[in-house]
Amino acid sequence: MKDLMESFGPSGFEAEPAKMVKEYLRPYSNEIISDKLGSIIFVAKGKAQRPRILMAGHLDEVGFVITGIDEKTGFLKFGPLGGWWDQVLLSQRVIVRTKKGDLLGVISSKPPHVLTEEERKTVVKKEDMYIDIGACSMDEAVKMGVRIGDPVTPWSPFSLFKGGKFAAGKGFDDRIGVFVMAEALRRIKEQAIKHPNTIYAAATVQEEVGLRGAKTSAHVVDPDVGIVLEVDIAGDVPGIQPHQAPTKLGKGPSLLTYDRSMIPNQPLKDFIIELAERKKIPLQLSQSTGGGTDAGSIHLDRAGCPTAVISVPTRHIHTHVGYLCLEDVENAVKLTIEIIKELDAERVRSFTAI
Repeated sequence: MKDLMESFGPSGFEAEPAKMVKEYLRPYSNEIISDKLGSIIFVAKGKAQRPRILMAGHLDEVGFVITGIDEKTGFLKFGPLGGWWDQVLLSQRVIVRTKKGDLLGVISSKPPHVLTEEERKTVVKKEDMYIDIGACSMDEAVKMGVRIGDPVTPWSPFSLFKGGKFAAGKGFDDRIGVFVMAEALRRIKEQAIKHPNTIYAAATVQEEVGLRGAKTSAHVVDPDVGIVLEVDIAGDVPGIQPHQAPTKLGKGPSLLTYDRSMIPNQPLKDFIIELAERKKIPLQLSQSTGGGTDAGSIHLDRAGCPTAVISVPTRHIHTHVGYLCLEDVENAVKLTIEIIKELDAERVRSFTAI
């Protein structure tokens, strides 16, 4: 988990975590296939070729891309890869990946000592920020290896808190979903867990910029059911009302009931709720009016694909430091495995029977 979260991989530049996941899951897969965007799909054969169950978690993290180099100072201008709120960026450290290697930088702007009274009252926008890598001119920055189009990620070491019960770091959105998927696949193989289907576990790319890898992966797989593994916005934070984000850390994974990109298949949703109750796995119900997941692409594949989203509640997503409970991760793994075990052909047909 630590290695995966700390790996470098903003949208469009996911090669490093992709290779890591590929090597980790190779022993637990019967076959490894891919799309042509960079998503990797791990096939685990069960009792039947169909139904095909597409599990998906996206490899990419929110990051930035270099858009320019100031000629006089060598400071780097940047644009977002994924959704960022400007106010969480200043004074944060980042890694700029160049052709000559990685450079550590800091996002900054004018210090308060030289701000006018009017400027002090204004939130600094990212277009007015810069990344300082220690260069003193454009020529020096170029000699250090910087080019327009170079990717940037937050610098944020993975850490454990509360006696190892909580974790903090970057990339939880959505590498914690990839981790849940990988852990489920590992346990199914090592524990010889029988499943009446074929699993296609997809580590997708470019989710944060438009659910792109999910679309191509679903086209490759032609799934009968989609299970997307994600983070959820934990609402146990000051200033957030329960109706805005109902889930809390430590209360179990969540099941999405609605978001901007998908209304889940209702029989599939009810099946997961009943299953969690039957297996005594804590489950929270969630909704989001302001976001979407890979399910938004998967559920529209071909004639449509019954799809659900299982998430790990996470505080402070799309910042340098997310925060989550490892017990929620464990219960997400358990629930995912239980779902896979029961998705036989008859059950899957029932999701779309009228």
